[in-house]
Amino acid sequence: MTDQQQEKAVETVPEPRETVEIPAVEPPAPAESPAAVPAPPLLPPTAFQEPEQAQEPDPLPVPVKKDRRVLRAVLRWSAAVVVFAVVGAGTAYGITGMKRTDVPGLGTASDGRWDYPTLTRPPLPKGSPGPLAEANRTGSHFADLRALVLPAPKGATGDKALDGSDGWLATKVFLAEFSAADDRTELAQKLTDDGLRHIAARGWTTPDGTHTRIYLLQFDTATVADGLVSGNLAGYASPTYPVNGADSYEPDDDFPDAAKVTSVSSVPYAEVRPYGAGQVRLAFVTAGDTVAMIVQSRKGEANPVPFQQTVTLQSQLLG
Repeated sequence: MTDQQQEKAVETVPEPRETVEIPAVEPPAPAESPAAVPAPPLLPPTAFQEPEQAQEPDPLPVPVKKDRRVLRAVLRWSAAVVVFAVVGAGTAYGITGMKRTDVPGLGTASDGRWDYPTLTRPPLPKGSPGPLAEANRTGSHFADLRALVLPAPKGATGDKALDGSDGWLATKVFLAEFSAADDRTELAQKLTDDGLRHIAARGWTTPDGTHTRIYLLQFDTATVADGLVSGNLAGYASPTYPVNGADSYEPDDDFPDAAKVTSVSSVPYAEVRPYGAGQVRLAFVTAGDTVAMIVQSRKGEANPVPFQQTVTLQSQLLG
């Protein structure tokens, strides 16, 4: 081999490479257990999806012998927590799935509350304020008064004698509610002097025998309506003019404040014992230019709950 060939062979020999240390690759962290993964967002009621396949949980490490009692205690408490969670969830679902009348403590069937239809105030003429608005200085109800009378509850039988003509009741029919002839004459004159515009009314009898009558009397201003109630109809201890079936009354002090409507005046009374054939409950409600007289009577004793309910709902409609 010539010298040139030897030099060329030397140049083709690769130089040794530097040694590079490769860091050890740590194994991937174990996947979180299904219990730690946040639950997916709830779907709307109309959307459905198939549940994802549950991941197999990682096997539990084999505990050492000295920790077995601790492990058993932990497992027992974990099982207890799961049981209570399932029971609690089942209870919550049961309550939200039942009607209010089925829930102990919230029952309304036992207290005699009535099932009224959904109430909606009639629309006001465009640009007209409500009766309690500051801009409405006379407190006028611009909506049709006949549409402001509380409707009968479900299952009740209507009192056709209070239907009136085209929804308006004659004054003499309203006055017939009072027992004494002299009272009827005196009150008729007061209504004339105060400029009574018209009367809307409705009556019904529920299956438990309670007879309800509601009269709405509309005047020109709220001042006149307030004066009629405070100065003539509602006495301090009893109504000025007793209605049929009851001569002696007392203020209904059991009427809850929570059942009263803000800015609407209500004065409830209850007949005192002995009732005779039945008990009468009576209330006067004043809202703006309108006075409502609500009468309930029932053989034996009149349940206070539907009376309070009726007075409150009628007050809300007028307010």
